[in-house]
Amino acid sequence: MSPQHFDILIIGAGLSGIGTAVHLRREHPQRSMAIIERRARLGGTWDLFRYPGIRSDSDMASFGYRFKPWDSDKVLADGPSIRSYITETAKEHGIAETIQYGLNITASNWSSEQQRWVLRAEDVETGESRTLTCHFLINCSGYYNYAEGYRPHFEGEEDFKGQIVHPQHWPEQLDYAGKRVVVIGSGATAVTVVPAMARQAAHVTMLQRSPSYVFSLPDTDKMAMALRRYLPRGLAYRIVRGRNIAVQRGLYLACRRWPKRMRKFLIGQVRKQVGPDFDMRHFTPRYMPWDERLCAVPDGDLFVALREGRASVETDTIERFTENGILLKSGKQLEADIIITATGLNLQMMGGMELTVDDAPMPLNEQMTYKGAMIQNVPNFLWVFGYTNAPWTLKSDIAGRYLCRLLRHMDEHGNAVAVPRDDSGANALDEGILDSLQSGYVQRGKASLPRQGRSGPWRVLMHYGKDKKVLLDEPIDDGCLEFQPVRAAAADSAAPEPMAA
Repeated sequence: MSPQHFDILIIGAGLSGIGTAVHLRREHPQRSMAIIERRARLGGTWDLFRYPGIRSDSDMASFGYRFKPWDSDKVLADGPSIRSYITETAKEHGIAETIQYGLNITASNWSSEQQRWVLRAEDVETGESRTLTCHFLINCSGYYNYAEGYRPHFEGEEDFKGQIVHPQHWPEQLDYAGKRVVVIGSGATAVTVVPAMARQAAHVTMLQRSPSYVFSLPDTDKMAMALRRYLPRGLAYRIVRGRNIAVQRGLYLACRRWPKRMRKFLIGQVRKQVGPDFDMRHFTPRYMPWDERLCAVPDGDLFVALREGRASVETDTIERFTENGILLKSGKQLEADIIITATGLNLQMMGGMELTVDDAPMPLNEQMTYKGAMIQNVPNFLWVFGYTNAPWTLKSDIAGRYLCRLLRHMDEHGNAVAVPRDDSGANALDEGILDSLQSGYVQRGKASLPRQGRSGPWRVLMHYGKDKKVLLDEPIDDGCLEFQPVRAAAADSAAPEPMAA
């Protein structure tokens, strides 16, 4: 059977994949397109994670799509609402019918002779191998391993008589009502799970080795609510979105420019929430603000649970698990019926897909990123990697719009291939794109990340304003993109042979 062929293939049917597909459908409706999703449903992260309280950690006015206003009054939306938003978007723009579910792309090889990608896909249920081909490949599979979260082994955990759960693999029928719960971790997942479980559990303890910066956001946006009453829907959304993007950027820059002052400010805001008698060492991190991401909680729900005694915090290290809970290094015993290991993610690039060019391996950690959206020496390939210091989708939005510009330029000039080249080699640095971020999952997996350069399109900016100019305003043909016309051999070639398993 001949391989299925498309002009464009998108890997991943999450926020980034659906958003990119909408841009392509609007700007290049004549191109055939498919989205390949390994799971049985769309939604990506927002379908995978089902733990109590799962929500965005960015406001939805800036986390949502630029072209589809988020109409809810909620600032931080829950997971099911976000998945419904993605589903609605896919249906409205005719994207839903382009999704092929239950296929895992295990390998992708660029053929220079045929000027196309040849992909090996595996049916998740049957294990059957299939071959797909395309002219342009877009990877929207995110940055972590969907199959397995980071789960360190703890001494004595085999002795624990209760249940141990990782948030990435939450049991659908987990009953924690009236139970004693210990949540190991202090990041975005932990500060979400603790107040959510505390509503039903007998007590929830957040056990952390070291604290994170946690700040409270209003649960509803009163300004947005007022604007929607008096202004057209789209205009109100643009105003609120612009305000939120500016505020987020201002907060990040303030933390970088005046770290000691912002540290004092952020810790002071927690003090106001938890009261004068609370031990502030539990919310006094060892690092400066934005060396790791800040954790947002709506209406201070975590602090409310602490004030009301439904939850507590312990800052200590684990000696071992026991039959009835956890023994700390300090000698304190935490009694538990359920232990939640909110210990983080495993970083994984390209969804674990093997990437080759003319059958030669193309390790990402040996290549630089180009404009934070393409990969050095990899033809006709868009890599959507969002922001770590702002809403992820701000970057995926402008990356998708850049791709539309690139395809239009290639059409106008009769080109079939675009590949970033750094012929001088003078730009390369032995520096990963996230080396400045000290989060555990980044440090564990940074060896797998692409490199970046000293300047120009090879430098990852993590700056929405600057990236907008680079991706949407600067010339496509900047001297770093190598273009190739249609090869006669490619135009006349028969369908490629399926990839070897």
